[in-house]
Amino acid sequence: MENQEKMQDPAEQATQSQDNVVMDKASDGLEEKLAAAEAKISEMQDAFLRAKADSENIRRRAQEDIAKAHKFAIENFAEALVPVKDSLEMALKLDSPSVESLKEGVEMTLKQLSAAFERNRLQEINPVPGEKLDPMKHQAISMVPAEQDANTIVSVLQKGYMIADRLLRPALVTVAQ
Repeated sequence: MENQEKMQDPAEQATQSQDNVVMDKASDGLEEKLAAAEAKISEMQDAFLRAKADSENIRRRAQEDIAKAHKFAIENFAEALVPVKDSLEMALKLDSPSVESLKEGVEMTLKQLSAAFERNRLQEINPVPGEKLDPMKHQAISMVPAEQDANTIVSVLQKGYMIADRLLRPALVTVAQ
């Protein structure tokens, strides 16, 4: 029996040493995999933080751009109106203007103003009599008896204006009953 135990001992020892070698190799492989996974996690965390910082910078720049756009939105329009103001001031400086020179100056100033409106997409709404009432562009002030179709424009009391496709002020009109 002792011989069997002694015989088993070397066999067990060999098996144990093989197991230990296998375990060491497995543990070396696991350690390598763990180190690689930790490196990858660190790399991904760094990439995530960089992406987060980039998106925050983009958001901040976009907010600054929007704030600047709001602040300077009417700059072009203001630049177009400055010559109109200059013309009106020059007309007032004249010592003894004639009616014709005043009329000519006013016409020229109106042309400057119309050009400024056009450049900045400010469009006049001036409906013609007989045109159908459009509540999106016209505001009916009163209804009058007329020999034309009902809900058509009889007269324009005040022109309206649109900026691009947005109504700034409706045209004030009277309509047929």
